[in-house]
Amino acid sequence: MKTPYSTTTTTARFLLLGDSHAGPVGRAARAAGIPFSGGPIGAGREFTAGFFDTAGDDLAFRKPEADTLYRRFLGELGVPGLGRIGVPLVSTFGFSAHFVATTENWQVYRARGGGFAPGFLTSRLFDDIVRAMVRDALAFYRHARGLGLRVLAVMPPQRVPAQSDPVVFMAAQDSVRGALVPLGVEIVDLRARVTDGTGFQRPELCEADDSIHGNLAFGRLILADLLARGL
Repeated sequence: MKTPYSTTTTTARFLLLGDSHAGPVGRAARAAGIPFSGGPIGAGREFTAGFFDTAGDDLAFRKPEADTLYRRFLGELGVPGLGRIGVPLVSTFGFSAHFVATTENWQVYRARGGGFAPGFLTSRLFDDIVRAMVRDALAFYRHARGLGLRVLAVMPPQRVPAQSDPVVFMAAQDSVRGALVPLGVEIVDLRARVTDGTGFQRPELCEADDSIHGNLAFGRLILADLLARGL
């Protein structure tokens, strides 16, 4: 999948930082002529734990390629650090729920019959496990909010690849969402609009020949939501 980046250097409405799920958002903004800075800077599994260090009113991504892109985006905005961007931050970090829901990771928690014990997926234990898995994604949002930024987190396409457990996927994204709301992070949650009766993403909003991503039409819905919020 091609991953578009910034469309402007002077009048960006928002900074987009994320994994590949940020791609459709950037593509939609570019197609609509909406100026923004940023784009995907890596794969979802790279933005769960141990991926950045704080530095005053800024941060540094530990992966050189990600940090190079991030510095480029800041340069386009004409600022030296995250705390100076002057526009809302839109991110998809932490919402690669298919990675968290990899089936083999959860076998130990299954009962003898193969299912989970009643209440497990809504338990404090489950929340603690999921949030530990994405702990630095949560820390990223906490740091951004601590800098006084308006932060919006985009929930993922409702698509579950074969290697992931659908019920864990659904519960894990709610766990991450529940951790972000108290931080003052605005959640872009389009699940009611993009799913069918099965609870999964409607085909017309899915990237073709791909098991996890949304397409341009999905990106347009996200963009419309962002614009409705004043971005």
